[in-house]
Amino acid sequence: MVPHLKSIQSLLYRLITAPSGVGEGLAAERGLPAGGLESVIRGDDRLSAQDRVDIYANMYFYRLLEVMKEDYSATAEVLGEVNFHNLITGYLLEYPPTEPSVMWAGRHLADFLRDHPLSEEFPFVADLATLERATIDVFCAADAPVLEAAEMNSIPARRWAAVRMRRVPASAILQVQWKVADVLRAVEEKRRWTQPSRVSNRILVWRRHSRVSYREIGSGEAEALTALDRSRAFAEVCEMLARDLPDNTAAGEISRLLAQWLADGLIMRSSAMRRRALPHPAS
Repeated sequence: MVPHLKSIQSLLYRLITAPSGVGEGLAAERGLPAGGLESVIRGDDRLSAQDRVDIYANMYFYRLLEVMKEDYSATAEVLGEVNFHNLITGYLLEYPPTEPSVMWAGRHLADFLRDHPLSEEFPFVADLATLERATIDVFCAADAPVLEAAEMNSIPARRWAAVRMRRVPASAILQVQWKVADVLRAVEEKRRWTQPSRVSNRILVWRRHSRVSYREIGSGEAEALTALDRSRAFAEVCEMLARDLPDNTAAGEISRLLAQWLADGLIMRSSAMRRRALPHPAS
């Protein structure tokens, strides 16, 4: 009796992803059909059924390795080819992919690195992987209507305090312990990277159109942007920003930051603004 297609697919998946290889996976297999693996995979004089499955198993690993190299190019550059290969081998044993899309395969790599022996030689590498992962997540985040500077300037100044503001979904604020933005930028620009300083800092990551950018930000800006995870009145945002600023420079710095946020496309248009922008129905 020919096994059901679903049973064949499940068997091949278990063998291809077996942590110790197809041979050991096959030896431990309790779901083989009558006639063994040869009953579902045809071998010949050149390659046995197991040899053929081995080819797919190697392709599976190396495809994931290539994905990780693309997603974590700076981490791979810092660690070197052999270290990165061994890192991903161990990582996939600990965190085998569970989603159909390979985009999610590396989402736990930064956490895995924090307790990995490589972190002794490269103590900043987990923070670097955190930043690289954030750029991926931000790139794939949902779009949102952006508040443009022209639209904000069209609102009478007396009404600015009540304007509701919220940060776009395609953004993230990281708190890291190493100056890893410098390392990532050096690798992206194909410059020689140097070991970063150990200084607690915050990094803003955001997407404008299809381009992801990142920059270090101060504690006041980080607090205000974090608060903008939900809708806030502009007056409330100004109060947060002004806390750590001298009175004689607060207004100018707040204006500068607002202009920067609008230029970066960080602020969503409120639902009220979107309603006002809709054309009136024809009478």
